[in-house]
Amino acid sequence: MQGKSFIAIDLGAESGRVIKATVSDRIKLQPVHRFENRLVNMLGHLYWDLPGLFYEIKKGLGAVAKSGRQIEAIGVDTWGVDFGLIGRSDALVGHPYAYRDSRTDGIMDIAFGLMPKDELYAASGIQFLQFNSVFQLFSMVRQNHPWLDISQRLMFMPDLFHFLLTGQKVSEYTIASTSQLMNAKTRKWEPEIFAKLGLPVDIMAPIVQPGTKIGSLLPSIQAQVDMPAVPIIAPASHDTASAVAAVPAKGENWAYLSSGTWSLMGVEIKEPIINANSLAGNFTNEGGVDRTIRFLRNIMGLWLLQQTRASWIKQGEKLDYAEIVELAKKARPFIAIIDPDDSRFLNPPDMPQAIFEYCRETGQSVPGSKGELARCILESLALKYRFIIDQLNVASNVSIDVLHIVGGGSQNDLLNQFVADATGLPVVAGPVEATALGNVMTQAMGMGMVSSLQEGRELIRRSFDLREYSPQNTEDWNDLYVQFKNNFV
Repeated sequence: MQGKSFIAIDLGAESGRVIKATVSDRIKLQPVHRFENRLVNMLGHLYWDLPGLFYEIKKGLGAVAKSGRQIEAIGVDTWGVDFGLIGRSDALVGHPYAYRDSRTDGIMDIAFGLMPKDELYAASGIQFLQFNSVFQLFSMVRQNHPWLDISQRLMFMPDLFHFLLTGQKVSEYTIASTSQLMNAKTRKWEPEIFAKLGLPVDIMAPIVQPGTKIGSLLPSIQAQVDMPAVPIIAPASHDTASAVAAVPAKGENWAYLSSGTWSLMGVEIKEPIINANSLAGNFTNEGGVDRTIRFLRNIMGLWLLQQTRASWIKQGEKLDYAEIVELAKKARPFIAIIDPDDSRFLNPPDMPQAIFEYCRETGQSVPGSKGELARCILESLALKYRFIIDQLNVASNVSIDVLHIVGGGSQNDLLNQFVADATGLPVVAGPVEATALGNVMTQAMGMGMVSSLQEGRELIRRSFDLREYSPQNTEDWNDLYVQFKNNFV
């Protein structure tokens, strides 16, 4: 197969990348442009820097254009739930709020007074997080937010960038599914949710499947980046959906862990699972490639370590992640256990202090060194993953016998070994750039170069080296897990 070039624009909560990919009998990735993604605090609220991000995207496209290589297509993926608004004459309305903004504090209980929790879950199949799009939009309706009066379209973040590139207003299925506004079974916007919560359904864009051609680069963008009218193909626009599409798994009975700022752990199924067990476990049914369902749980993830490092940097300790992991490796094991999903860890002013306070309140030893604190975080994450695996086995009726870890966190050898030890499962780590690979693979499927999800995964397996971890010291971890399950979750 002659190589064809694609561009994956991958935006995460901390950084963004423009990546050129060559697809032939293997996939090769070439990062072209990397940039920071910052939260901006204005008048007490947190926003995303949309103009700054779009500037960086165009800068990356311009860098690709200078290489002179023909580009087959471009696609954007981002984190979920956040959105921007479009008004008359395609004008942007305000700035997209960031999901960590405080305006949704306490909003879920108010919403449940209008649409009970079990009814909302039965319709959407989505786990309850206070920053889900449904609660963000509900908070704006309750506040009579003036932006809604002049808005004609709600665009989730990747859809918003696709709009800025093409002028077309659609919502890609996988990102729409994160909103808790869509019916998991019909895969359409759910009228009952909009009606009971008083939300404006008329501002929602048509839903399209991954691999759909949205349009082509606008003439104005072509001139700015020196590119022709390159097609824009909707990838799996939710970054986790792209990452799961790139899991190099074979057969069945496997689970995935997309490991990064957030940890997302689940199984891939054909139809949503919406029952008492899935509701009790707060599992979500998000959309995947080929109309699959990502049955999963969100876990706070490496956010705890990232924010701990940020606190140390403020204090003048500029440790990189490799140094932190090495300190954790040498530290005493099992100093303390935390629940990574405790609400106090969502966005504390000082993460180490929040963890210390948790340890004191639960009658545990407080980590006394940076290595002990880092190890506490990693061990607690591994235990939480074991807890979710157990729940997945029950809720999905799948007997999981291997765990695939993809994304940036798959590079953390210590955490990967902890996960194998805690779960008792063999762990396969990699690829690191799963999100970009899934983005490109979905574009290639849309262009007819890859025939199926299975073929795409085979292509990824032969393109990248994978690392395997076998369980060790399982008895110690089993004892600790009993404590964790009984006392901390």
